[in-house]
Formats: sequence, C-alpha cells, structure tokens
Amino acid sequence: MKSLYGKFALTTIFIMVLSGVLSFVISNLYYQHSLKPQNDDKVTNFALEISDYIQTDPNINLKNYLDHLGLIGYQIYIVNNDGGEQFFGTAYRDRTLSNKAIDTVLAGEIYHGINQFPHKTFVTGFFANELKNSVGVPFTYQQQNYALFIRPDIKMMFNEMHLLFAWLLLTSILLSIIFVSISSKYLVKPIVKLNQATKILSEGNFTIHLDINRKDEIGDLAASFMNMSRKLAKVDQLRKELISNVSHDIQSPITNIKGYLNLLDDEEISNEKKQNHIKVIHSELNRLSNLSKQLLLLSSIESKKDLMDIKEFNVAEQIISVIQQYRWRINERELMLSYSLPETKMSGDPFLLYSVWENLLTNAIKYNVENGSIDITLTNTSDSIKVQFKDSGIGLAVEQIERIYDRFYRADPSRSKAVEGTGLGLSIVQSIVQMHQGKIVVESDKDSGTTFTVILPYKDPDTSNQ
Repeated sequence: MKSLYGKFALTTIFIMVLSGVLSFVISNLYYQHSLKPQNDDKVTNFALEISDYIQTDPNINLKNYLDHLGLIGYQIYIVNNDGGEQFFGTAYRDRTLSNKAIDTVLAGEIYHGINQFPHKTFVTGFFANELKNSVGVPFTYQQQNYALFIRPDIKMMFNEMHLLFAWLLLTSILLSIIFVSISSKYLVKPIVKLNQATKILSEGNFTIHLDINRKDEIGDLAASFMNMSRKLAKVDQLRKELISNVSHDIQSPITNIKGYLNLLDDEEISNEKKQNHIKVIHSELNRLSNLSKQLLLLSSIESKKDLMDIKEFNVAEQIISVIQQYRWRINERELMLSYSLPETKMSGDPFLLYSVWENLLTNAIKYNVENGSIDITLTNTSDSIKVQFKDSGIGLAVEQIERIYDRFYRADPSRSKAVEGTGLGLSIVQSIVQMHQGKIVVESDKDSGTTFTVILPYKDPDTSNQ
C-alpha cells in the first residue's frame, strides 16, 4: 500500500500485534520462572492439609470427602499399594503418570508435577489438564498407604470467564483497528492538504490558504508552508518588478540614444546642438554603465557570501577616500559637509564596505536640498563600530521606508530626483552589511532629512555562518 495513510495504519497494527506477541512471551517467561513455582507451593500446601485432615479423622468418609473436593474445583487421583485407584472431580484429559512418580509418593515423598511440568507455552503450562501436571502427597487411611495427586480444575474455575475474556480480547483488537484507522486519517489528512497545496504552489499560484490549526509538528509545518508561500509571492512580485524595472532602465536610455543619433544625422543642425546631443548620449551611456556595474556588484555579493576577503583596514581612511572622490559633486550642489572620523581599524572586506559608504554618500548628495548639509560620524565601542550618514534632504514617508531595500525600488516614482539612480544601491548596502553580521537602521520623516546608521561587529566576522 503506497499511501501514507495505509502505511501508518499497517505500521500501527503491526506494532500492536508485535507488542501482543512480546507481551505473551514475557508473560510466559514470568510464569515459568515465578508463577509456576508459586502455584506448585500453593497446591502442595493444600494437598498436605488434605492429607493431615484425613489422617487425623479416622472416621471420615474418604469417598464423600474427595467427591466434595472435586465438586468445589479440584481434580483428584488416589492410588494405594495394591494398585486400586479412583478419580474425583472433572476427568483428566491425559491420565498418563509414571509408575516411578506413584512409587515415590507411596514411599512417603512429595511429587512436584506442576513445577516439573515441561516448559511449554503459558496456556499449555497453566491449563494443561494432565495427570502429570499435578502435586502428589502420601496419606494413610484405615491402615492403608495412599498416594493423592491433585490439581486445580482450571477449566471449571474459568468456565464462566473464558468466553468473556475471548470476547474482551476480540473486541479490544477490533476497536484498536478502528481507532487506529480513524487516528491515521486524522494525522494524514493535513499532510494530504499540504501535498495538494504544494502542487498548486508549483504551478505559480501563491494565493494559498491552509485550514490547519493544529498545535503540533504538522501545525508548525503548515505555518512554515504558509510563510514560505508568502515569501515566494513576494519574490515573484519582486521578480516581476525586476523585469519591469530592468526593461525600463535599459530601454529608456537606448531609446534616447537612438533618438539623438537620428538627430545627429541632420546636417542642418548647428554645431552647438550637436555638442548638446552628444552630451545627452554620453549621459545615457553612463546610465547604462552604472546599471551594469550595480547589477554585476549585486551578483558578486551573492556569489561572495562564502568567499569574503577579510582584512584589517582603517575604516576612517576609507570613508575619507570616498568623500574625496565625490567632493566635486558636494561642491557642485553647494552642500555643507561635516564629519567626525577618528582613526578606527576593523576587520572586514574593504572592497564591499567601500560600496556601502559610496552608496550612502551618493544618496545623501542626490536626495539633498540645495545648500543642504551632510554629517558623517564614526564611533566605536569594544565590540562594534557605528557609522552614521545624516542629511537634510527630502526625507522618506513611512510606506517608503518599508521598501527602500527592495531592488529597483525608487522612493520618487517620477524618477525626477534620481535620473542617474538604479534603485539597487540600498539593496547592495543591506546585503553587504548582513554579510558582515551587522545591521543598518534608517530614521527619516518626509521633508525632514534622513539618517542611515550602519552598525558592524568590531571583531572578525564569522563568515562561515553566512
């Protein structure tokens, strides 16, 4: 049976049967080593009491007395020296008994047939209705030596109960099978739902709802599945946005370049217009170049998660180098730049972290207001460093802050504020910071400026866990 339900049900029933067999074997061992000697002792003591009672009352009617014992649940066999024998109570199934056993008891010894009965199964050992499965004791009656062999009449004792026990056993087995089948269905049903949901998910439908509200491992699995579905839906949305944005960001400059190249074919335009057209073409080519660089950097980051080039370097000197690189743009926008960068050494990938400072600084320049300000500070503790980029720019709304790390997302839908932007910068920054086991925090209000704070561990980052 290939279904999980069938396998679970069969496995459970197999375990029940195996447990029953093992219980039977253990019970048998317990009977053979403990109960059987105890039963032999009990029957022996009772037989000796009978012997004593007969010998102390010479006027007793032996036949009537033994008939009475047979009626209350004992099987009795007596034999004298002359070979005269009598049976009382329920008949033995097997009357085989060795002459040696009889002679031994007539000689005054006790015969422990129950304890010496062959090691067979529990049922055979306890219920075997055989003469040799008895206890033999000697007694004297009217100056005649007798050997008395006695055992409990198990069949008579359990005559009313064995049918009840059989029904109880059969009912318990049937109920167990029914309950196992129901419980298996209950356990397997949510897995069937998960299997169906997986098929739907594989077809690209991420709007799945699983009605599984269980507080166990299957419930946790369903919750994890729903969480995965939501993340896949987000990834799918980002993928579509990525295709749309890449198509736009590539197609737009290509279209512009083609248009201006067509204008350059016009022999009647002035030299000044030609130069302007050439500048625009160069600008659009720069846009394409920046986009390809950012995409290559993002791809490089994804592939370098386990191959970071960790070195010790002066992070303050690196940030100053970035400032010097973009000094002309700061001056061009007439921005006031202040910074506090005490000499600080840390371990990390210098190439990747350079991109972090570069993206944060260019964002502070790009989205700032005319004659605005940029403040950069570096502080460190015993276990971490904190780098802060604060600008007086246009700021961000709450709904924009939630998406600023999405690839190709631009806070300004009109793109007028970010003609040269690709929408990949902050996604790159976040990826690099996380690779260094750090975190980035943003604080911003619309029209009130933005502050990005990068917190990195001061010690060597454990790249093995990336």
